[in-house]
Amino acid sequence: MDKRDVKAVILAAGEGARLRPYTLDRPKCLVEVGGRSLLDRQLAVLACEAINPIVLIGGYRVEMLKRPEIEIRVNTRYAETNMVWTLFCAENDLNGEVLLCYGDIVYSREILCAVLSSKSDIAVAIDLDWEPYWRARNEDPLEDAETLKLSDDGRILEIGQKPTSLTEIEGQYMGLIKFSDRGLQLLKKTFHDAKSTGTLRGKPLEKAYMTDLLQAMVDLGIRLDSVKVNGGWVEVDTVSDLVSPVTKNRLSDIELSVRSSG
Repeated sequence: MDKRDVKAVILAAGEGARLRPYTLDRPKCLVEVGGRSLLDRQLAVLACEAINPIVLIGGYRVEMLKRPEIEIRVNTRYAETNMVWTLFCAENDLNGEVLLCYGDIVYSREILCAVLSSKSDIAVAIDLDWEPYWRARNEDPLEDAETLKLSDDGRILEIGQKPTSLTEIEGQYMGLIKFSDRGLQLLKKTFHDAKSTGTLRGKPLEKAYMTDLLQAMVDLGIRLDSVKVNGGWVEVDTVSDLVSPVTKNRLSDIELSVRSSG
């Protein structure tokens, strides 16, 4: 499928409590680094590959997200739900080929192209060079990290669990996934089967993270393939992330990848 036919769906409903006071007056994705919001930075990368349409699922202060180039969907229950619930507030948009992106990340054009180039039904961007980045963000690299185990051919065997040692982490999930239409049908079936039982991997569905849904698919034998990258992205989840020189340096490198596309 031509890249221009890929639809981007950006999850941006949360309040961003760990970024207060910067999120008291705006959604998390509109927090600025160097005078430019995370959302605008991500949109600039998507524009490099002419991704269209772009669907943004908002919740907290959703009125601030409106702009000509994106379509808005709303999770009215954003204060009591998590990412999986937010995603399925745009279920009618989950068809064709979809690039799913978190609103609090920015990635390089090279990473975007690598994900778009994957022929897999479910292609998950994985940072192999995660540890130096996590050490720069946290005194303990296991803090906020998640397990990630891969088979020799790059298939994801485990994702999103709480690690007890670095050996359980072969890479780090970034919050960037591409689904084919078949992959989306498998995603939707897994969601609705969980909805019928009321829980997803032991959690209320409303409280489930995307990694819970991905792991549930792995548990069912559904193939998820990794797209291996080495750095080249940034996540802004806390105030320390926001003010960190590492964040600014990484964003500067990503800006260069965008400018070179012009």
